[in-house]
Amino acid sequence: FVTWRLADSLPKSVVERLNEQKTIWETNHPLPWNETEQKEHSRLFILGFEQLLDDAHGKCVLAQQPCRKIVSDVLHHFHGERYHLDSFVIMPNHVHVLFQPLGENKLEAILQTWKRFTAKELNKLPGNIGSLWQREYWDRLTRSEKQFSWTRNYIFKNPEKLPRGSFSIP
Repeated sequence: FVTWRLADSLPKSVVERLNEQKTIWETNHPLPWNETEQKEHSRLFILGFEQLLDDAHGKCVLAQQPCRKIVSDVLHHFHGERYHLDSFVIMPNHVHVLFQPLGENKLEAILQTWKRFTAKELNKLPGNIGSLWQREYWDRLTRSEKQFSWTRNYIFKNPEKLPRGSFSIP
């Protein structure tokens, strides 16, 4: 499961503060985590971060149908060849994808391809000039059927968090 976001989706100071808090928490809770620690980590740093993204900061260029189509087309492009694409959602300022790399294909290379190609294509559209995506991304290995189901459900329900009519799924 991977999430990446637009460069203007969150102020740098907010991201730095969250990362500092996460580092402190993880230092005080070394791996491996028990189920309670895993839930606390998710609540504090994953869901909290997602809530900030869902507040739709920045220009939210992915709310525009042509932009969503470009991202959607890129995600489908190597499905079945480099990865198995299970589900995804394109939010106004970030993207969630649940997929499985195939063969020797690595997560980093797949994501780099997605981001590089979509940035190139999106920057061809009027008004989209410059650095598009944040360098970092968030990923999580899905280790159980329960996590897989939860993640898939999260993806499907994510658009419900936005104000009505603010965008639609591609």
